[in-house]
Amino acid sequence: MPNTKNTSKVSTKSTPKMSPKSLPKTLGELNKFGYTHRTVKMEMRENLLQFLRDSKSPFTGIIGFDQTVLPQIYNAILSQHNFILLGLRGQAKSRILRQLPQLLDEYVPAIIGSALNESPLAPVTNKSRALIAEYGADLELRWIHRDERYQEKLATPDVSIADLIGDIDPIKAAREKRDISDVEVINWGIIPRTNRGIFAINEAPDLQPRIQVGLLNILEESDIQVRGFPFRAQLDIQLVFTANPEDYTNRGNLITPLKDRIDSQIITHYPKSVTESAKVTAQEAWVNRPTKVTIPDFIKELVEEVTVLARESEYVDQSSGVSARVSITSYENLISAVERRAAINNEDDTYPRISDLYAMLPSLTGKIELVYEGELEGPTIVATSMIGKAIKGRFKRSFPLPQKTGRKSARSDSGYNETLSPVEQLQAESASASPYEAVTDFFGSGMKLELSDMATLKGYRAALDSISGLKDIVN
Repeated sequence: MPNTKNTSKVSTKSTPKMSPKSLPKTLGELNKFGYTHRTVKMEMRENLLQFLRDSKSPFTGIIGFDQTVLPQIYNAILSQHNFILLGLRGQAKSRILRQLPQLLDEYVPAIIGSALNESPLAPVTNKSRALIAEYGADLELRWIHRDERYQEKLATPDVSIADLIGDIDPIKAAREKRDISDVEVINWGIIPRTNRGIFAINEAPDLQPRIQVGLLNILEESDIQVRGFPFRAQLDIQLVFTANPEDYTNRGNLITPLKDRIDSQIITHYPKSVTESAKVTAQEAWVNRPTKVTIPDFIKELVEEVTVLARESEYVDQSSGVSARVSITSYENLISAVERRAAINNEDDTYPRISDLYAMLPSLTGKIELVYEGELEGPTIVATSMIGKAIKGRFKRSFPLPQKTGRKSARSDSGYNETLSPVEQLQAESASASPYEAVTDFFGSGMKLELSDMATLKGYRAALDSISGLKDIVN
């Protein structure tokens, strides 16, 4: 098996710092400038090492992957691997790939007129070699910014070999009066046009198997062949893929030879804690609005806890996943509910109420996939139940238990159980005497309370104050 990682002579010397105004315009100026050619993978490897030496990360806004996903990506890049990110929806796979260009040199030179972005120091086509031979030091160059060297394609069943690799263009042959066997009549696809760059394929398993076969040579030999043409172009390219585990095995799959040629498989995951999840939501949600809404931390955590419950629910299809976008859009709807009430009532009160959590319903019902039992229950009922469970769980962690537990508080000599938290201590003390007796008596006597989610602040407070003993409990 040939080693394709170092098939061309490259220099490991760092490229000089450049500014757009000082870039050489010809091959002769480039040679005097001291520029050395490096492959894309070598560029990424050496620039990553510099990031690491400087204690920096090329990836921004990626939360919760510092000890898991990112080290594996770094290892793959340092090994000059093509790799795939395997994970459920909403796990920052595309965001990671779109930041890979930060590991490329800011600018690289290319021969003007080359559709394959060929380096003047390492041409791959006969046409470019002929241009170098003809013009020599006077060969004109163009400079490509790193942002132009990243391309991605969403894999769909209708993607063709011509889209990815290319095909013969008979119209071009007729217009330019070329023989159909001339390499110049090839209309290059998106992958060759990303030569000397990074090409990403999102949802790779959705590609038809015959299309996947067309990628084998690119991955293993780093070259391309078009319709059996006696033409081989040694591509310099970093290939990366994403896939959903469900698609990986069910709706579609990667053919075994292609999987074997993807050097590293890196598994992503959802945030490991509510705190990490809340950071992702705060970073991504639209919160900087003209109307300032004050959301306390416990409400933010409740939003995340609903998402966590969805990821654990027996009614939700866990193989499909519950995206981080559920929390993001839920949080935005929550803020909007507070903002709407303040506008309707013409008030400055922009503090959320527990009832505002049900503004999350459209985000939940629109983004979670239910199993058969969940469909029988109905998405609204399942989502409402999860919000209720999150509220109940938070209440139990914040206040004494509302019912007798039968647990006796085992106290130390000082009369305080040092093994219990303050909340647990209150719960233990309330085991024999409920602190909510005045409230339960209020409702037990036949009284009722009706609260509208659109109630004014004054009306809301007055309604709550009408419940005997409630204010004392809260205090």
